[in-house]
Amino acid sequence: MNNTIAGFSKLSKEEKINWIANNYFSTPSEAIDLLKKYWNSDSILQQLHDEFIENTITNFYIPLGVAPNFLINGKNSSIPMAIEESSVVAAAAKSAKFWATRGGFKATIINTEKIGQVHFIYKGDAKKLKDFFANIKNTFFSDTEALTKNMRQRGGGILDIELRDKTELIPDYYQLHATFETKDSMGANFINSCLEQFAKTLKEKAENYESFTAEEKEIEVIMSILSNYVPNCLVRAEVSCPIEDLAEKHIPNPEDFAKRFVQAVRIAEVEPYRAVTHNKGIMNGIDAVVLATGNDFRAVEAGVHAYASKEGQYSSLSHAKIENGQFTFWLEIPLALGTVGGLTSLHPLVKFCLEMLEKPSAQELMQFVAVAGLAQNFAALRSLTTTGIQEGHMKMHLNNILNQFNVTEEERHNIKRHFKHHTISHSAVVNYIEELRK
Repeated sequence: MNNTIAGFSKLSKEEKINWIANNYFSTPSEAIDLLKKYWNSDSILQQLHDEFIENTITNFYIPLGVAPNFLINGKNSSIPMAIEESSVVAAAAKSAKFWATRGGFKATIINTEKIGQVHFIYKGDAKKLKDFFANIKNTFFSDTEALTKNMRQRGGGILDIELRDKTELIPDYYQLHATFETKDSMGANFINSCLEQFAKTLKEKAENYESFTAEEKEIEVIMSILSNYVPNCLVRAEVSCPIEDLAEKHIPNPEDFAKRFVQAVRIAEVEPYRAVTHNKGIMNGIDAVVLATGNDFRAVEAGVHAYASKEGQYSSLSHAKIENGQFTFWLEIPLALGTVGGLTSLHPLVKFCLEMLEKPSAQELMQFVAVAGLAQNFAALRSLTTTGIQEGHMKMHLNNILNQFNVTEEERHNIKRHFKHHTISHSAVVNYIEELRK
């Protein structure tokens, strides 16, 4: 069997599917039927999905859920979350309900600056390069006026351009380090287009700069690309209340709970092994909203984890304190998001989610996303410091186990009734199913 192929991208969708089914599956017809079950019956909608990426063969569904009752800056909202992991949406909703009666969430935009860089090699006198840059800096702005016109009309554009000497890291390595404001757009295409023009301007001006030697004129541009690390595109989310107000069914002693909670966060601040799992929980909430609103969760993940390492060791993104009888829990995270362009204007469910959020600006979306991450983290830490994380998670996971074994409605009812009073584990559920079926 030959599993290599030339010209795969030129095949029709049907031909691609047939080739895959015949080369990788013992029963090709079953594989084909499975793929086609996930096609949308609306041919126009299916074509839209087919054209999002290359070599499309079907749709891969992720559940879209809703976490209601979020009180954010005094306003109630329901937050859409696209995620496949059990208990994430339930945990966010539980946190939202908890804090709705305790003042809600406060969210604040700290800054919205984004970054792009032109990386280049210059073999020559560093002072001459610095003088050259000062001489032509304004040209970078004038040469990109056509590119930045619309963005400037919306209040955005290029904020600044710096020359950075990185020769202590790599011989002859320098950067043009540019900062941007992209308003409601995530801005990747805008930033990259500006950077590529910077690179052209840099090379052209260097070739005609009289103070450079022949070698110095031969600036080699390695690449021009935005950065997904945006430490100055920051949002803060926070919850706070008097310690006694933390009391509820699972928190009979709020003072003890608050101390344990703060200690748990402190552990994540100093212990990287814990911090990674701690922050993963935060990203459960963040990624789910980022994905539901058509943004790039991979870029967000990369930037957030870099930010978690900004002090030289990977650490917690969230923080907690007790001060004058007040419990406060907060996080500050970098988020480069958009509410216009890209999938936000193409994907029908993305448009649905943004409308459900009442058509937020990029800054408002940053606040929703940060709050979802904080809510998720609070729910996880509350479970960890009280009942334990598995009790709630395994209750949610039970449905996945039951679906795996194709249980009947009668079996499902008996199993759920049994595990109201017994510890849930995969093996315990399987054993009980086997007993029922004897």
